[in-house]
Amino acid sequence: MKKLAYLGAITLLISACETKKEKSSDMAVTYPTTKKVDTVDTYFGTEVPDPYRWLEDDRSPETEAWVKSENEATYGYLNKIPFKEEIKKKLENIWNYEKIGAPFKEGDYTYFYKNNGLQNQYVIYRYKNDAYPGSAEVFLDPNKFSEDGTVSLGGLSFTKDGKLAAYSISEGGSDWRKVLVMDVETKKITEDTLVDIKFSGISWKGNEGFYYSSYDKPKGSELSAKTDQHKVYYHKLNSAQKEDQLIFGGTTTQKHRYIGAGTTEDNKYLIISASNATSGNKLFIKDLSKPNSEFVTILDNDDTNTSIIENVGSKLFLVTDKDAPNQKIVTVDAANPTPDNWVDLIPETQHVLSPSTAGGYFFAEYMVDAVSQVKQYDYEGNLVRELELPGIGSASGFGAKKDEKELYYSFTNYTTPGSIYKLSISNGKSELFRKPDIKFNPDNYESKQVFYSSKDGTKVPMIITYKKGIKLDGKNPTILYAYGGFNISLTPSFSITNAIWMEMGGVYAVPNLRGGGEYGKEWHDGGIKMKKQNVFDDFIAAAEYLISNNYTSSDFLAIRGGSNGGLLVGATMTQRPDLMKVALPAVGVMDMLRYHTFTAGAGWAYDYGTSEDSKEMFEYIKGYSPVHNVKAGTKYPATLITTGDHDDRVVPAHSFKFAAELQEKQAGSAPVLIRIETDAGHGAGTPVSKQIEQTADIFAFTLYNMGFDVLPEKTREKVKG
Repeated sequence: MKKLAYLGAITLLISACETKKEKSSDMAVTYPTTKKVDTVDTYFGTEVPDPYRWLEDDRSPETEAWVKSENEATYGYLNKIPFKEEIKKKLENIWNYEKIGAPFKEGDYTYFYKNNGLQNQYVIYRYKNDAYPGSAEVFLDPNKFSEDGTVSLGGLSFTKDGKLAAYSISEGGSDWRKVLVMDVETKKITEDTLVDIKFSGISWKGNEGFYYSSYDKPKGSELSAKTDQHKVYYHKLNSAQKEDQLIFGGTTTQKHRYIGAGTTEDNKYLIISASNATSGNKLFIKDLSKPNSEFVTILDNDDTNTSIIENVGSKLFLVTDKDAPNQKIVTVDAANPTPDNWVDLIPETQHVLSPSTAGGYFFAEYMVDAVSQVKQYDYEGNLVRELELPGIGSASGFGAKKDEKELYYSFTNYTTPGSIYKLSISNGKSELFRKPDIKFNPDNYESKQVFYSSKDGTKVPMIITYKKGIKLDGKNPTILYAYGGFNISLTPSFSITNAIWMEMGGVYAVPNLRGGGEYGKEWHDGGIKMKKQNVFDDFIAAAEYLISNNYTSSDFLAIRGGSNGGLLVGATMTQRPDLMKVALPAVGVMDMLRYHTFTAGAGWAYDYGTSEDSKEMFEYIKGYSPVHNVKAGTKYPATLITTGDHDDRVVPAHSFKFAAELQEKQAGSAPVLIRIETDAGHGAGTPVSKQIEQTADIFAFTLYNMGFDVLPEKTREKVKG
């Protein structure tokens, strides 16, 4: 039997590695011949073939062989691009500067994250609160977790007195985590490692133990099998994980896909947020000061997004979009916390509110056309002041403990590397705390915000950034990047990789599409389910704006996005393959008919709907699903799909299937490649070394397929053909 199984595996390997020849504009590309199977699904009477279903099995030797062959083809092409190594050296040069995060106090110490330059992972340092920062010592170095940097730090949580710390680690980029507990004085691990924890914070109850969330380990592949029943556990220190107490979830009446547990700063309350989708939540509270107290329901439906951000004794402060699409802050007593008892404290405005607390005040960050405005309020809801920010951009991090007198926040935009500022909470004065010493001069670049009209007339903002003095002649290599989903807002922020792109003469443009959160719940809901096409139309209109205003042309335009943004790129390039020269979908949701069958994908249904909801929804989703809209005889742009073999958020099968469809049906000469990173997940925790290599590959592929023989900063005239 073992011999037969071995021979079968060899046969599969040979099948997967058979190749066919294709030609790009200059270099021969060898694609694996991806076999087809006769799998057919029926949706509301409509049969839909799924010939590449076998690629969903991430544990099979056949899939492994296919991945290896695809990577061989991809790297065989990329490694021939003459200026790829030059781009890599540029990235290493600019990346190699000291990066330091904002300090934060825990117990007797002040902590901060720091990367010396090219370290794969940030290191956590600390110094005594009354000591000079220059005396800082290493507290935790994730670079020692593994030799290649693929084991990364997830969360880090301290007890209220700062004596103990619990931290989670991710292996190979997986969402499955392990949790370790450390004595902060000795830096020694104090007990056995907890395992199989997913989508979880770490919330301490005194120094006795902590709350965390997880799923039962699924049957089949832990990287792709469905996880549908989230649970909250309490781990008592110095006890076995198998003895951990189930606190919430795990019953037929409390089945939720996502459950978060958190304790208030004073450790008086345990708060549970439970939901079945990425938008909307139920809310419960438990008084930890009373033994055997029961959970009290605050919200028993998930029609709104609500969370507790502060308490003063039994007085709760909540931020909610209930009857306030742009969010507001309300108060209520914990004894009677239902919405009929809520009292408005900081009312809704025309701008989206994202509040935080520090030093006994609320810091209300508002998004005004995707840039930050911050106001300080007291706990009675009185406006204390509007903060004067360093410029127009994104300010974040206005959080600190209740007894702190100062806080640290960061400020950035597309041309300003992130700098740390220290704010006096009492007078609102800011001073520069740390500015990075980077080989990039912001004065040489500029950003311009424009508003363009989408297909239905909706005005959409876009920020376009480039080197000063560029000619608007339609020949500038341009990356159009967007997301457009899940209430996520794209606000201006500096990126090392984008700095190199602009230094080489490129334009970088970011539109704020519907589906995002830049203008609140209505803007989000304008790009979901049966309105998802609005997102693609907004993106297409952004490209058309750049072309009509001569920033670029279709011959010099690349579209880029990741995750939901990968879906955006896949849908756009299949709907308008003529619009761009290069497509760069990363870790994308490409098979929209089956996305909800993998890992926690069913929770994305608020944004997408599912193919099982109704005949109308099925037909709508199938109408834009990238995998199902690749058509034979079509000339698609040069495409570099990127994914990670350990991505258990958006499983790599999405990208595998899309690549197979494109490689089979591409009618043009432009290459269609897939770059599959090993020991990498959805993106978080990716080592710096891998980030640099991937970025060099992407930029080289993009510029080469726009016709450049040399980097555009050297000459824009020397283009092929």
